[in-house]
Parts: sequence; C-alpha cells; structure tokens
Amino acid sequence: MPEFDFPLWLRASHLINFFLMGLLIRSGWQIIATHPRFYWRNDCGPGTEWIKFTRRVVPPEEGAFMARDDESSLPSWLALPGAKNIGLGRHWHGLVSMLWVLNGAAYVGLLFLTGEWRRIVPTSWDIVPEAWESLKIYAGFGVPSIEHFTPYDSLQHLLYFTVVFIAAPLMIATGPVMSPAVIGRYPWYPKVFGGRQAARSIHFLGMVFLTAFMVMHIALVFIVHRDHNVTQMVFGSYDPAKVAQATTIMVLATVLVVAAWIAISYLSIRDVRATQRFLFRLLEPIRAVTVNRMHPRTRKLGTYTEQDISPYHWSNGRHPTPEESPEWHALAADGFRDYVLRIGPADNPVTVTFDQIKGLPQQEQIAMHTCMQGWTGIAKWKGPKVADLMALGGERPADAQYLLVTSFGTAQKMHGDRPLEPYYSCIPLADCLEDESIFAWSMNDKPLPWTFGAPLRLRVESIHGYKMVKCVRSVEWIADYRTVGDGMGGTREDSGYQAINARI
Repeated sequence: MPEFDFPLWLRASHLINFFLMGLLIRSGWQIIATHPRFYWRNDCGPGTEWIKFTRRVVPPEEGAFMARDDESSLPSWLALPGAKNIGLGRHWHGLVSMLWVLNGAAYVGLLFLTGEWRRIVPTSWDIVPEAWESLKIYAGFGVPSIEHFTPYDSLQHLLYFTVVFIAAPLMIATGPVMSPAVIGRYPWYPKVFGGRQAARSIHFLGMVFLTAFMVMHIALVFIVHRDHNVTQMVFGSYDPAKVAQATTIMVLATVLVVAAWIAISYLSIRDVRATQRFLFRLLEPIRAVTVNRMHPRTRKLGTYTEQDISPYHWSNGRHPTPEESPEWHALAADGFRDYVLRIGPADNPVTVTFDQIKGLPQQEQIAMHTCMQGWTGIAKWKGPKVADLMALGGERPADAQYLLVTSFGTAQKMHGDRPLEPYYSCIPLADCLEDESIFAWSMNDKPLPWTFGAPLRLRVESIHGYKMVKCVRSVEWIADYRTVGDGMGGTREDSGYQAINARI
C-alpha cells in the first residue's frame, strides 16, 4: 500500500465536517421532535409507525388529536435551537446542509485530484477478510498492531468508504424528498426510495448511523494508537515529541466546537426574529435557483389514484372556537348555506356566495399534503382554481404580487405573546397561478370536514401545509407581504418563524 500523508486540506475538512455534522444532527433532532414518528407508508396513520419517540397515543378519529399536540420541547444544549422552534430548526438545517455538501464535495474532489482516494477506496477484495480479522480483534477489546494502519486498518478503510460514498450520498439524495416542490415536479423521485415517508425513514436511519460513527470515531482516536492519531490529525505526521501538544490542541478544539454548537442555539433564541431574517436572507437565493423553478405535475401525470387516499389524514390546527369566531359557528350551524367569501379590501369587498363558488369550473386533484413537521397524507380535493375564483372580484391589480388569505380562525400564539389575531397567509402570485392551486370546498367527495377547513380552504400543492389557510374568510391581492401582520408573510412566519417560501 502506498504511503499517505495527512495534508492540511484533509485535516481542515475533517474539522469543518465535525462542526457542521453537529449542527446538522442537532437541527435534525429539532425537526424530529415536532413529529417523533417514522413510517414506511405515506398515509402516516395511527399505529403504522415502525418506530416512535413518544408515549402519546393517537386516537383513530381524525381531528381528535392534532399534529401540534405531538410536538415535544427539547433543551437548547441538545437541539438547535431548542424549545418548540421548528421554524428556526428548519432554517438551520437547510443552511448547514448546503455548507456540508460543499465541504464534502471539496473533500472528495481533493481526494481524487491528489491521488489520496486510495486511503478510503478499496482496491482489492483482500480487504474483506482482513476487515473481519480486525473486527474480531476489536470485539475482544484488543487493538490491531500499528503496522496495519497505513494510514487505516482494513476495517476503518471499509467503514470510511461506506460513510463517504454510501451513507453521505444517501443523505443528500433523500433530503430533497422532504420538499413538496421537488416531489410535485418529479413525482417519480420519491418512488425510488419507496415513497416520501420511506425516504424520511431512510434519512433518519442515515442520521443514526452517522451519529454513531462520529461518536465511535472520536472515541477510537483516543483509544487506538492515540499518540499516532493525535499528532497525525493535528500536525500531519507522527511525532512522538509532540503528543502532549497535539492532545491539548485536539481536546481544546473539540471543546470549542461543542461550545459553539450550544452557543449558536442560545444566540438563535435570544432574538428569534433577527435569526429568522438572517437565515432567510442566506437561504432565499438558493431557493430562487432551485425549488422556485419547480411546479407540480402530479395531477397532470395522475401520480395518485383513489386507491392511494389515506384512510387517516393528520391535521394541524383546530377549527375556530365559538369565542374565536361566533360568525363561523353560526354559519356552520346552517351547513354554511349562507357563507360568503369577501374578495378585495376590507373596506370595500366583493361578496361571493357559496353557490357562485361552486358554479365556477371545478378541478379535482388527488394530492399529497406535506407538513413541515414531517407527516404526509393523500386526499382528493375539489374546487375552483385560485385565478378563476379571484376573477369574481374583478381584474387583478397591476401591482399585485401576493394573495392575502385570511381565516375565520385565529393564530395559536403570537410573537411577543400579544393577543391572538386572525390566521393569515400571503401566497406569491406565481404559486397562485400554478395548475394545482385551488380553493377546495370538497375533500374525498364530501364537503370539507370542520377539521380540514370548512367551508373553504386553500390548496397550493407545491408548498407545505402551513401556508394553506383553512376556514377562509377573505382574500385580497396585495403588492407587498411586508405590509401585513409582522411583515414576515403569514401567521406561521410571524409567530412560528417559518419562511414565507414554503417549497422546502
């Protein structure tokens, strides 16, 4: 086997990877905590989990238990950023994922450019029996002799190859399946992994594997031929005179990285609005050249059929209480026969009756609803296209860039703990004009149940569910979402610190 050194780029990329992996894993835990259940099936029904990290029992009746009821709060020393902050957790996970991919690409590229790919890519089948012998030595709490480490023994060699060329690419490949824009534009892609939930489970298992590898890898550095390891990783070559110095530097670097992980959590929640804006500005240019260019084709391609409809469909957010909206409850008592939709400015709206809405050309579509928490559900929706319904209110203003959709219901919490305000969302014009953007009044061939947004709800299949307002009271074209509410683009953006761009 050829001799290998430990060049600066190799050592630097490892340190950067250690730092980024910690952020990725901790922000991943933040996301998992909001729906701590994993499935192989897309319907995510109660009892279909293959593993869960909660003792909560989900009743079989739809709407009796909300997805938000399943959310757990994690401490900031453990998760990024901690508490119930899935919005910021998703921002961090997206940003760090991009940096991790770039670091990994640079590492793999330099491996092949410098010829040091042989340090982790097997070139002979002899490595398999040799790795087995090493495994038996480790299993007996022994250590292979130093001459086997050139630079790694055969078991390390195979394991590093698996991490770099199998596990990491699989994580990169399954990550985009979490995006409704990606699976809407390329409905064949999640099928490669067995479905969207199967991809999520594979992504989770990959995280478990990489976490275990990182812990084991760091531990073995100090257990197996420590003097060689620490001097090679710090100074690039073995030098017995520098063992103490190298050990001190390595321990200090590890402590500083862990401290940085925790500090980022606490800095994130010290001013959640500033963190939200900062991360949005960094991520939006990436979304602009990727998911923003993707538009759904599942209806056109007939991706889902009635056989795919979920027997159980999760929901998030209950219908308005009598205190929140006496008007909604009065309409519901009469089957919403007197429901009218208000289109346009609040001081001079056009009122549209339910019969007028149903009299428009109707579109049916079977679509997968994706929640930013991780669960999915497939249902058939029916209603007029957004553009057709909005035309009842007159010509679209020339400066219209967003559709402001407001609910009868209120937010579940407000930024700064101020009194609850009506739930709203601002939808970009391009999203409103997509083929699969409708105002649905029917679900699975029946009038919308209260739980799912009666009498009318928004469906935009290229975005996550938190933007799809239920129990719609009014709609209005606006020029700038920053003039509404807290200026972040919707209730979930204002109080949950999500992004107005919900395509990923």
